[in-house]
Amino acid sequence: MYDEGVPTLQSEEAARRLGIKLATLYAYVSRGLLVSHRSPDGRRSLFDVEDVERLARRTRDSQRVEGRLATVTTSLTQLRDDGPTYRGHPVTELATQASFESVADLFWAAEPGPWEAVPLGPVPAVSEPDRLAWAVLVAACADPTRSDLRPEAVVRAGRRVVSTMVAALPGPRSSVNPRDSSTGFRVAQALAAQLVPDPAPAVIRAVNAALVLLADHELATSTLAVRVAASARADPYDALLAGLGTVAGPLHGGASQLAHELLVSAERDGPERAVDDALRWHRLLPGFGHPVYRSGDPRLAVLLASVTEMASPDAIRLVASIIELAKAQQLPEPNVDLGLGALTFASGMSSRAGRTIFTIARVVGWLGHYLEELQERPLRYRARAVYAASS
Repeated sequence: MYDEGVPTLQSEEAARRLGIKLATLYAYVSRGLLVSHRSPDGRRSLFDVEDVERLARRTRDSQRVEGRLATVTTSLTQLRDDGPTYRGHPVTELATQASFESVADLFWAAEPGPWEAVPLGPVPAVSEPDRLAWAVLVAACADPTRSDLRPEAVVRAGRRVVSTMVAALPGPRSSVNPRDSSTGFRVAQALAAQLVPDPAPAVIRAVNAALVLLADHELATSTLAVRVAASARADPYDALLAGLGTVAGPLHGGASQLAHELLVSAERDGPERAVDDALRWHRLLPGFGHPVYRSGDPRLAVLLASVTEMASPDAIRLVASIIELAKAQQLPEPNVDLGLGALTFASGMSSRAGRTIFTIARVVGWLGHYLEELQERPLRYRARAVYAASS
């Protein structure tokens, strides 16, 4: 009998956890190794998480695999062919209907609360990525009980960090009042005002969509770093610094900068030469290809639709021409990094702005995973190395 209170996995997730194909999963069912249940709507097969984990442990033990590797079971983000979901809500819908703050509350399972920055004082003359790390340190030093790991305390820290990160950015100090929430997107409005002078409402909506779309993407590299820190029971600020150190690489949070620069090059030299130069120097086309979405990143269409509302016709045609050229040459499908690069390019932001938007958005995902990891046994991440003597 199916019990709605028991945690379950859909067929695709169960097969992924066991490292097998769907056909093999159903063979397990026919052999009695697993029991499948019909979902309440009768459209899907569901499997008890405990049954899947028990079979996974048995398979691992039979293979005599040495080491102690963690299994991450999450109720936060699911990656599907039609895009991610946050707690069952399609991200592509949230990005057009909800504010970043409300999505953060959904992700954190929290009640609404204030988003206030910590007083900064003199801001050091350092790069934007370093300012974001500095903002985390300032927020940590202003928290007298930073070791309080109760969910409500971690959520307060998250709101404080995001607001302080936005306030720590260098400008351009537009006439938009960061405390004005007339658009309904307070964080997006304050962030847009720090990245471009006097942002139009369409720019603010596009920034809000980007923040929602990029808040989490399951176990990305930086998210795993945060979960490892949480497993060691680091406080939320130190865990965020672990994520910041990992997201800094150009292959992760900085990928949109290369996409922005591709558009700058295409505007100056033409799409064909820009694409050819990118392939020559990078061996791939920035903003194209994704290991999860082989048939195209569903988040891209949502972000490009937001960009279309605020971009000039020339900018829209430029982005479209690069996508068409890549398709004609049978290059990989475009991804959300191209959309983020298009947003920063079309709005007149710097090429580094996409990395800033990505990083601030990901604070929400990191702390959601942090809270979830606190419910697991500590120090569960322990891989084993295979020693090979050097010659």
